[in-house]
Amino acid sequence: MQDFPPRIATFFSGSDDAPSPDPDTRSPAAFLRWMLRQQWQVITLSALSCLLWLMPLTFGPYIFGRAVDDGILGGSESDLLRWAGVMLAVVCVGGVFGVVFHTLVVRTWLIGLYGTTQMVTRKVAQMGHVLPRRSPTGEVLSVSSSDSDEFGALTEIIARAAAQLVSYLTVAAIVLSMSWQLGLLVLVAAPVLLGAALPLLRPLHRRQEVERSRNSELTSMATDIVAGLRILRGIGGEDTFGRNYAAQSQSARQAGVSSGVWQAAVEAVGVLFSGVFLVSLVWLGTRQVSAGDISVGQLVSFLGYGLFMVGPIRTFFELAQKSTRALVSARKAIAIFEQRPPWRDPEVPQPLDGSADLVDDLSGFHARAGLLTVVVSAVPEQSAALADRLGRYLPPDTDPVGEDDGAGLKGRTARRARADRERRRARIAARDEEAATRAWGVRLGGVDLSAASLVDVRRQVLVSDTGSGLFAGTLQDAIDPHGRLTREQAEEALRVANAEDVYDALPEGWQGQLDERGRGLSGGQRQRVVLARALAVDAPVLVLVEPTSAVDAHTEARIAERVSGLRRGRTTVVCTVSPLWLHHADRVVLLQDGRVVADGEHADLLRDNDTYRGVVARSLDDEVEGVSR
Repeated sequence: MQDFPPRIATFFSGSDDAPSPDPDTRSPAAFLRWMLRQQWQVITLSALSCLLWLMPLTFGPYIFGRAVDDGILGGSESDLLRWAGVMLAVVCVGGVFGVVFHTLVVRTWLIGLYGTTQMVTRKVAQMGHVLPRRSPTGEVLSVSSSDSDEFGALTEIIARAAAQLVSYLTVAAIVLSMSWQLGLLVLVAAPVLLGAALPLLRPLHRRQEVERSRNSELTSMATDIVAGLRILRGIGGEDTFGRNYAAQSQSARQAGVSSGVWQAAVEAVGVLFSGVFLVSLVWLGTRQVSAGDISVGQLVSFLGYGLFMVGPIRTFFELAQKSTRALVSARKAIAIFEQRPPWRDPEVPQPLDGSADLVDDLSGFHARAGLLTVVVSAVPEQSAALADRLGRYLPPDTDPVGEDDGAGLKGRTARRARADRERRRARIAARDEEAATRAWGVRLGGVDLSAASLVDVRRQVLVSDTGSGLFAGTLQDAIDPHGRLTREQAEEALRVANAEDVYDALPEGWQGQLDERGRGLSGGQRQRVVLARALAVDAPVLVLVEPTSAVDAHTEARIAERVSGLRRGRTTVVCTVSPLWLHHADRVVLLQDGRVVADGEHADLLRDNDTYRGVVARSLDDEVEGVSR
């Protein structure tokens, strides 16, 4: 985070030339200290610029008081002009460095904001499919959006508060040299005011945590609704989920109001005590002028400094508030950043041969090299679980642990709830670690996938399932994200997936823009673009899960024929019960209760196996029923 845009290379994944150190996740305070250290140069320059920007406020009342005493009351025009010239110079310096300060402070804010977003992105890339097993999507999105903004706000207030502190001490020294009573009043005002507000910070902190958690839950709910909107419309579930979202929205609103009330209370205490301080300063100053202890010019200086001190005091209050909010956000951030991927490559990884047979010991599945094997199951989740194992993916069988809002929990109860969440996360992580490091039970060419590096596994075996999504960008980026294909290869992948209509529908062709998740495409178009991307990789072993479930029968028949032709001679596994794929299969495997109970050619199984015939016949009935509707 030394410059903008920030150069972030945390959470090393093996693809960086110069990885950055990972953040300190031992505690929220340690994480914030780490973030501030990453850009201490920019924060220091911001603080110095702010200090020079405050020069007119720091020295202006003193200069003005001397002008009154020496120039006006003393009757010296030359002294008046001299002090006026000094004031002009100080104001010019403050004006120039005010521009510099605001430029630098926005820079620190953006570095903190976008640096956090980049770290979240890198953590998601490092964890892959493991992250949704442990943390809700809304938590991850909230850290990347709202929490990153809190970290940026902290860098800004740190620089400003440091400059205000130096200016505050300078003013205290000036006023102490003129009157120790008034100087002492000015010096102790800020600590007293902060002490008065401290009892309010703990309930403010607690309510801000509740607000943050409920907003995160609201974000997760919105993400799920958007992702499943087509299905919700199909089953008439829009109203139900709409009511749930409205209820959660009101809960988040109530938490925001509660947090705002306590924040307003802190602000009110600041305004109240600042007013009391000013009244006390004026009262004591006028008494000292009457007694002849200070001059009129010094009283003017004191009044100016009294007004000036409101600024540092409010800044210190703001520092306390933003630090509290940043600590809340830091606790959420480290819940994401402290996670580590469970995969551990062996000390001496064995190479994988993508042209060999692929065998799963748990189910008894055997994909012969170079053949198109179709996996049929009456329970689609079982074939999807097999696909996960073949690609060495952990199953989606855990409920991610979010940050409960903890409403109404205090003290020991709140700490116990937090410790319980940490234990649940630790159990999931330990379970993942145990599953990822033991013998996997899937062998490619006789080599267990756990004996090879994960990079090699991903290079040899590609799994494309129904959860595969599209990112915002051009069609070219969607088909060839790494920029490795020639124009002819990309067009061939698009043709085999029967997705030429997507290309034709975009005015800019390959450079046409796709929305996030492919929202501008139909379900069938989005599925075909995902299939084209998988085919374009040309992996030695390709595993497809229901690749044509959203297309019509004529399109599915063309895709099945083209894919079987394109992949001839390379190992391909398709998990589906569609007869249009079964006709092109070299081998068909029937799964029942997660085990292979039959395998052979489609025609033979259809004739000789009642279970197989029942599964395929039911698929045909569903297909006919869907067409009639």
